Amino acid sequence: MSTTSTLGIDDFLATFSEQTGYLDFARIGPVSATAVAEQDAATRLLQAGRSLDELQKQDARVRSAVSALVDLPADQIVFQPNTSTGLLHTMFGATGGVLLSAGEFPSLPFAAVRAQQALGAVTPVWLPGGPGRVTPDGVREHLTPDVTAVAVSLVDSRTGHLADLEGLRDVIGDRLLIVDAIQGFGIVDAPWAAADVIVSGGQKWVRAGWGTGFLALSERALERLSPVLSGWTGADAVEPWDEVAPPRSGAGAFSVTNPDPIAQARFAGALEDIASVGVTAIAARIAERVSAIVDLADEFGLALVSSRDERERAGIVVVEPAAEELAPLSASLAVHGVTARLRPGTVRFSAHSSTSDDTLAALRAALVSAGTGAAF
Repeated sequence: MSTTSTLGIDDFLATFSEQTGYLDFARIGPVSATAVAEQDAATRLLQAGRSLDELQKQDARVRSAVSALVDLPADQIVFQPNTSTGLLHTMFGATGGVLLSAGEFPSLPFAAVRAQQALGAVTPVWLPGGPGRVTPDGVREHLTPDVTAVAVSLVDSRTGHLADLEGLRDVIGDRLLIVDAIQGFGIVDAPWAAADVIVSGGQKWVRAGWGTGFLALSERALERLSPVLSGWTGADAVEPWDEVAPPRSGAGAFSVTNPDPIAQARFAGALEDIASVGVTAIAARIAERVSAIVDLADEFGLALVSSRDERERAGIVVVEPAAEELAPLSASLAVHGVTARLRPGTVRFSAHSSTSDDTLAALRAALVSAGTGAAF
């Protein structure tokens, strides 16, 4: 299994091999060669039935890898199989009012409502207004003494809006700030110290495949959240036979059962690559690719839903074609091999550091054809 070494941006990009035209990283990130190698190495250990202790070391390894990126101690981090599970742990463990937008990706509002329905300890407090842009000013206007936490996506999946975590922290005081980081973790150099709860999966921008994720908790979050969904692996004893022991201290209490060490190996390897090359370098490359897509949208007269301001966006560009343009554009993208996310009324393009000039050329060709009807 890999060991961390210094990577240049070109070495990092060489670990990816997605097809030309792929612009749907906000849905799923094609996995890196590093993640594939980690999967193969760990699977061979399991296949042979030996060195199983090496597999068990992946838990400490993956928590260390997350720690390096979010700047929290490893004992304040627990592996999760996906973002949604981490958000359920968080909402079931919280109390009081949680201020959030109903327009967030469903993982957040579902977790809040399910926790309210099951326990009644949490009350969702819905931010008014349209979805896709939670701002410090908007939050400030709706804070009440009953609100104990604010939940937000780091990057909104429908608009690409990048949340101002430091601004939100300034506004909410010592309330918990819960961040669904799935659409930005690994590519946004976020001020993680502003957040109390950071939850992310690794299947999108980290490009580690499904079954990967984490929950990271500040000291304040550890004090205020109860590990309601704590399983037997959340106790202190390695195998707590014959009695149901209380949850351990630290983030490990928010564990249900043994994690998948093969998924952990994939995730750890991908995270180690990101840490080695640096999030700043990755973000700079993505910003360049995103700007090129915005320029294409402007050139072909597509209304931009996402922000033009680099400070308010990450890897997502959303356009809103005129009603009569949507079907021809969708067909042209398919003809030219461009993979994007089509939703009613909008098209979402999401670019990574590995997005090539050839992919941008394919997008341009699709836009030309859509405008002239030449693709049909």
